Amino acid sequence: LIYRGYRMVNWDPEAKTTLSDEEVIYEERQGNLYYLQYNIVDSDEKVTIATTRPETILGDTAICINPNDERFTHLKGKKAIVPLCNREIPIIEDEYVDVEFGTGCLKVTPAHDENDKVLGDKHNLEVIDIFNEDASLNSFGLHYEGKDRFVVRKEISKELEEKGFLVKTEVHTNKVGTSERTKAVIEPRLSDQWFLKMEELVKPAIEAVLGEDREVKLFPKKFENTYRHWMENIRDWNISRQLWWGQQIPAYYYGDGKEDFVVAETIEDAVKLAQEKTGNSSLSASDLKQDPDALDTWFSSWLWPMSVFDGIRNPENEEIKYYYPTNDLVTGPDILFFWVARMIIAGYEYKDARPLK
Repeated sequence: LIYRGYRMVNWDPEAKTTLSDEEVIYEERQGNLYYLQYNIVDSDEKVTIATTRPETILGDTAICINPNDERFTHLKGKKAIVPLCNREIPIIEDEYVDVEFGTGCLKVTPAHDENDKVLGDKHNLEVIDIFNEDASLNSFGLHYEGKDRFVVRKEISKELEEKGFLVKTEVHTNKVGTSERTKAVIEPRLSDQWFLKMEELVKPAIEAVLGEDREVKLFPKKFENTYRHWMENIRDWNISRQLWWGQQIPAYYYGDGKEDFVVAETIEDAVKLAQEKTGNSSLSASDLKQDPDALDTWFSSWLWPMSVFDGIRNPENEEIKYYYPTNDLVTGPDILFFWVARMIIAGYEYKDARPLK
């Protein structure tokens, strides 16, 4: 159920850690829509795209047009040149492009947008990550290297205008994801993280609250709709966090490969497993390095109804038999998914029973 994957995650550049979808708060903010011109290779033609994030053009690896949009059929198979960095990128076709938004042409930046990553995978595009952990630009940012993304946004728009690439700017309001903890603007980022598969896990918890028997009842009843929305649209849970506190992930690496690790309760057990996996009996504890990430705090909190009575390590003890399930839980709606729903999921997974009535 738990796997390590290279996925697009919600990155908090201030805390320098990933966040779950539920820890991202969306706010309506007024910004700008920048209309930028890209030159077409071996032609006097230009193509204009609209973006709210001009700094990310340095990570562009394609321009996408809708194959049903007759305005751009003549661009099929051609290449464009990314302003400033002068990189040639293909012009691809995909029906994902909304012909009504902006100019109908879409810049594709697979490293910094979830939808662009899907397009990138589908069309086998290069992935260029232009940001450091703190959302300053890295070496792909050219002469903007080391500067904060929002500083670069102002400076690069000015440079693009001076060099004739910026056609116009419009005021634009959109929803911006912010960190529940630090209030920083979230950066979509590709990263190796640990995930828990949720699709099958949630089914008993959905039935418990929304099924005919209603084994678990929510009060007031209106929160059932919120519960339904979360649970029926759930994605795999990113359970790793880049924090110094918390329960360290019990994975031990013995090499540089992505699969060069074992999972064990202790370093001694890890050494034995690593020796068996590699066939190298000379491996020792000094050859292993534990994953530095910690588990999401809710990953331990969802076990609370059981762990408070030692019901995980000692599932048949008298206290867990007497107190599980508990009668009721009084809590705020803000943690209905963070904690309550996850306790229900864990209850059916580990005890095959509801954690509360």
